[in-house]
Amino acid sequence: MTTLKAGLPSSRPFSPSASLLVNMRQELARHMPFERMAAPDIEFFLSHCVQQYFAPGEVLLEPAGPPVRDIFFIRRGAVTREQGSAVMAGGAFEFELGDMFPVAAAMAQRTVSAVYRASTDSFVLALPVEAMRELAGRSPVFADFLNRRITIFLQLSREALQAAYATQALARYPLDKPLCELVSQAAVTCTANTSLREALGSMHQQHLGSILVVDAGGVPEGILTRHDVLGRVTLAGVGLETPIREVMVRPVYTLTERHSAQDAALLMSRHGLRHVPVTRQGVAIGMVSERDLFALQKLSLRQVSMGLRGATDLEGVKQVAHEVRRFARSLLAQGVQARQITELISQLNDLLTQRLLDMLSRLHEVDLSTMCWLALGSEGRSEQTVATDQDNALILADDIGTAQHAAVLGFAQAVNNALDACGYPLCKGGVMAGNPGCCMTLSQWRERFCGWIAHGSPTDLLNANIYFDFRYLAGDARLAQSLRAEMGTAARSTPRFLKQLALNALAHKAPLSWLGGIVVDAQGLVDLKLQGTMILVDAARLYALAQGVEATSTRERLLAVGPVLGATPAEYEAWVGAFEFFQMLRLRVQIDGPVRPDRPNHLEVARLNQIDRRILKESWRLTQSVQQRMQLDYER
Repeated sequence: MTTLKAGLPSSRPFSPSASLLVNMRQELARHMPFERMAAPDIEFFLSHCVQQYFAPGEVLLEPAGPPVRDIFFIRRGAVTREQGSAVMAGGAFEFELGDMFPVAAAMAQRTVSAVYRASTDSFVLALPVEAMRELAGRSPVFADFLNRRITIFLQLSREALQAAYATQALARYPLDKPLCELVSQAAVTCTANTSLREALGSMHQQHLGSILVVDAGGVPEGILTRHDVLGRVTLAGVGLETPIREVMVRPVYTLTERHSAQDAALLMSRHGLRHVPVTRQGVAIGMVSERDLFALQKLSLRQVSMGLRGATDLEGVKQVAHEVRRFARSLLAQGVQARQITELISQLNDLLTQRLLDMLSRLHEVDLSTMCWLALGSEGRSEQTVATDQDNALILADDIGTAQHAAVLGFAQAVNNALDACGYPLCKGGVMAGNPGCCMTLSQWRERFCGWIAHGSPTDLLNANIYFDFRYLAGDARLAQSLRAEMGTAARSTPRFLKQLALNALAHKAPLSWLGGIVVDAQGLVDLKLQGTMILVDAARLYALAQGVEATSTRERLLAVGPVLGATPAEYEAWVGAFEFFQMLRLRVQIDGPVRPDRPNHLEVARLNQIDRRILKESWRLTQSVQQRMQLDYER
């Protein structure tokens, strides 16, 4: 293999020997996107690359140079991207083994906007941009990676997470049932010569997730699932008259009717499968899906929500509340994304709170229609994770009497205590409706909110970050609507307050070193809430207030303000992806059990796999880009 010295042009591809080609292919196959690329496409990549060496401190690329001529794949060492003076402000980013850069600049045919410098002795494979485009044209997997790197890494992370939790979750339930008891109908099959049009038509008409390809005797030869259609048919540009044998997945993994559901779960986990054909004497008799296995858990959103609605007393609500954590684990095992999990958790918490409000308002003889119960903080944003305390408040009508106010306060305290009994701890900061300072009339709330906006003291900013994410939960919604309208008008007309919010938000930084590595504390931990989600939550709230966006969830806010700020869809969708990855990691820590019970949002970085570590670093890089935008907009 030819190795060029640093700085020499990468115009001469090398032709490795057959044995070296095998070794190189195996090395690349451990990294995205090569692990999913066809062997001829990997060989194309290798045959058009030049290996280069860079000593520590040597520059690979810099803004003063010409438009990018090569993209680099790191074989050994590390490369740091330094954005102007950002290296001194903690704004660098370090590329490690298996990383590829600078993809965006190469695709845009422009020069880089940062300095790329070798951190250690580094060997890279340089692929000319012309070869990159040719490879993207012949390999849909490679093209998809260039366009959707973060999305693909998040997908891989979810798949790995799903496989891990699938085995854990299913192992907790009796899965010794033989597969013959789970097969309810014959498998839908076709022959290898069947056209894609006919096969996909059968799947569509019968609402199936897969079709099994069998020989004349009914022995499985291959399989095609809905999941495979995108990569093997659509992106590959395969015509519908093509025989299914050209795109079917093989070999097909099967189990006999005597195997157990546990055997199927382990096979799916091991190979990342969603469907497993079941055979008798080698002949296919049916299909078992991932959904069939999870149905054995006897736990669903409908069951939990129906349990809450049907509870007649506090003990009944407490019993159902304990199922929420189990339900969250089940969702992780099914590959559900963080946004959907946190929304579902918040929905269940809403139902639980509404059930308690209904029960206790009757007990205390309080009319809910004369007031408005608010969810605040993460619950107000519908972003609650498993480990969460209470943040709530009450808006009362202005004409409420003293005696009635006292009765309402007693009712609110009873609700707070009931929530605590159900596993939602009392807020240590006292942000609860049972606190007189959180149980006020509409006029009092208006005066308080306007006072925070007008003065902007550190305490005022802290309160704004909690209370301004309020969401109506029960009672008279018009009270909440009136308060939000006035709050938004006051915030937009007070630029000084928005600047103070921005400066307060900029106090939290991504835990990346000056070289772009992850900085952990003495126990090897990072705070995923304070150093992760809250950076994006604060930025989304700030821009939502400034732009008059009424949404409370961070995702909706970022998607709404992104176009207004002039960001590209890829840019603000990446912000959302970073936020949801932080949320997913928080859920994993809380469900698995944190290293320290008093630190439910702290992650032990050493436990992360390579993919998750890369996404985590990229997510923090994205938070830095959001904060740099805030600095430009408000540090003037």
